Amino acid sequence: MSADLLYDAVILAGGRSTRLGGTPKALLLSGSRTLLETTLDAVPDARNIAVAGPPELSALLGSRALEAVPRKPVLVREEPAYAGPAAAVGAAVAALAALDKADGGPDTDRPGSPWTLVLACDMPQIGSAVRALLAAAAAAPPESLLAVDSTGKRQPLAALYRTAELRSAVQSAGPGGLENQSMKALLARVQWRGVDVPPMSTADVDTWNDAQSLGVSAGDLP
Repeated sequence: MSADLLYDAVILAGGRSTRLGGTPKALLLSGSRTLLETTLDAVPDARNIAVAGPPELSALLGSRALEAVPRKPVLVREEPAYAGPAAAVGAAVAALAALDKADGGPDTDRPGSPWTLVLACDMPQIGSAVRALLAAAAAAPPESLLAVDSTGKRQPLAALYRTAELRSAVQSAGPGGLENQSMKALLARVQWRGVDVPPMSTADVDTWNDAQSLGVSAGDLP
């Protein structure tokens, strides 16, 4: 199904991880794979991928572990660092737009992919939620699609957005306008509907108790 759907992907991998004592979530292990690799594994058919995170992730993104990724992800950083998820989404969306310009020339102003998948990197079972979102998009709905978990909670960082609408929302905020802004405020400019996803597929790692319950460990991290 996903191979027939043209989409880009944004992966957020740069939070402070305060409740984990500063341990980077992206480098935690789910089985033998880091959470960042696990999230990348969930988007094998993405046309372009932008990862918003610190420079320390560049080694992982260039590793042999990602040889199956058709096009290497670009690493971006929101300005200033730790300015929040909306700012990180904005930086990644701008990077994807720049890739479209590079592919299509300076006069290109239409997105190459009609959909942009936005994922936080701290959901070890996200693969099944992604499949549900892509299946829903196959029906070509006019609006963006947000995952809705079994408790009814909407997940703006597990969502498939109409690219043009997401870019418009980012651009409307203006320079610096996304700093410390919430995703809810950003989505005020986006038309969306919910998609029910499998239980636990969007469960995230915020604390070490979460990590233990989801089978996630620190591995060899200091």
